[in-house]
Amino acid sequence: MNALVLILISIVAFSIAYVTYGAWLTKQWGVDDSRATPAHTRPDGVDYVPASAPVLLGHHFASIAGAGPITGPIAAAVFGWVPVLLWIIVGSIFFGGVQDYSSLFASIRHEGKSIGEVIHLNMGTKGKRLFSIFAWLTLLLVVAAFTNIVANTFVSVPAAASASMMFIVLAIVFGFAVYRKGVSLKIGTVIGVAMLIACIALGNVFPLVLSRNVWIGFLLVYIFIASTTPVWILLQPRDYLNSFLLYAMIGGAVLGLIITRPTMQLTPYAGFVVNGQFLFPILFITIACGAISGFHSLVGSGTSAKQLDKESDAKIVGYGGMLIEGVLATIAIITAAYITGDKLAELLAAGGPTNVFSDGIGVFMTSFGIPFEIGKSFVALAVSAFALTSLDTGTRLGRFILQEFFEPEDVNAPKPIMTNMYVATGITVVLGGLLATTSWQQIWPVFGSANQLLAALALMAVAVWLKKSGKNNKMFTIPIIFMFSATLIALILLARTNLASGNLILVLFPVVLFVLAIVLLIQGFGILFKAESK
Repeated sequence: MNALVLILISIVAFSIAYVTYGAWLTKQWGVDDSRATPAHTRPDGVDYVPASAPVLLGHHFASIAGAGPITGPIAAAVFGWVPVLLWIIVGSIFFGGVQDYSSLFASIRHEGKSIGEVIHLNMGTKGKRLFSIFAWLTLLLVVAAFTNIVANTFVSVPAAASASMMFIVLAIVFGFAVYRKGVSLKIGTVIGVAMLIACIALGNVFPLVLSRNVWIGFLLVYIFIASTTPVWILLQPRDYLNSFLLYAMIGGAVLGLIITRPTMQLTPYAGFVVNGQFLFPILFITIACGAISGFHSLVGSGTSAKQLDKESDAKIVGYGGMLIEGVLATIAIITAAYITGDKLAELLAAGGPTNVFSDGIGVFMTSFGIPFEIGKSFVALAVSAFALTSLDTGTRLGRFILQEFFEPEDVNAPKPIMTNMYVATGITVVLGGLLATTSWQQIWPVFGSANQLLAALALMAVAVWLKKSGKNNKMFTIPIIFMFSATLIALILLARTNLASGNLILVLFPVVLFVLAIVLLIQGFGILFKAESK
């Protein structure tokens, strides 16, 4: 089948969904621009900082995407491209998009607080504490998985490594100029994008070659610093410029697909059981961020809600951001599915799914005159930039959760050391870094399961709040049941697999997450049932 048809189908489906289903959700939940957002009611110059919709969409998308919508679909390609594509489209519209939009909306109606605080106010202190533990453990896996993936990318594409380092400096200068020196956003954007192109060109001239372990160490130091600085210094400007990388990457991929019109070579459907893995639930937890991701609820309620300028922006940032990620995930499966022979295995061995994706888009871009090496390094830079944002945001969220967890209820009581910004960040970075020393192939299934289960818990939390608020929450019923079923079964299978291979640390994670999820599930369903019976 022609790959161009598939990308056009996904774009049309997502566009229709945004206009119709997104508008329906907005009406059902009562989104209201007359209500001031937390960015205006609680400005602090560090986390609560109003941002325009384009800037915030750039931050939000870069944070939620990372390498997730690329790694997941390519890793799930063993089941065939048809089930992968179907879940990307259906999942993004009715599962992931609903979770992202609703968790962002719930947060701004709770003073920009995390989804854990939403649970606290609607399910009690016990529910909040259990969810906080669950979310923090999931964020450790985020740090581990994305640190590993970025380090592998920098090793396989050294030009992207050097370009990424220059991009960090550029983002800081851009942020200082726009937010502190009053440079117009339009002028700053033109100069920033031009300098970004220069970073890509210089990266190919001066590739930075370091070992994987050195990169892991560097990345851990970087995320510690980046996640403790005010958002205007690095997070907002970098993610705004990231959005142009995204648009250029997707535009280049689509244009290349229009010109080359590659045929899907991968088998459409490989069967329900492949290499001893069952399509249900493994397909759904492997695709992960490409269709629905609990990490998104933490981003939406952790950083994006604190920067939302007005309530209606939540639709484009939350629902729109997830649908754009669905387009990216569709392109990812195409880059794997058009490759013939043993080349896919060779690319995976050389640098993982990001290498497959970068190589594929690089080939597409040659059709309109972009040299392959420049195209490949550009795509690797874009993916790495997204992953670095996810690392920064994930670490910042881990810090928020630890600080909230140990915050004494008595405001006059002395605060324990765990509420210190640098201590909470350091613990998150060190433990996530220890997990990062394993391979992405080992981390990803556990991360996917934890991530999808976190999404089910976030959906349940918002459903409880909407029910108590007298609003329609029926759109959550099927997603909650499906996601809990898939992820709980997956955790059992993963615990058994890792136990057989002697990987005890990756046995402990599924067991602890399973127990926490069951307790929260019982508590949440109990509240929903009581609410229904009134």
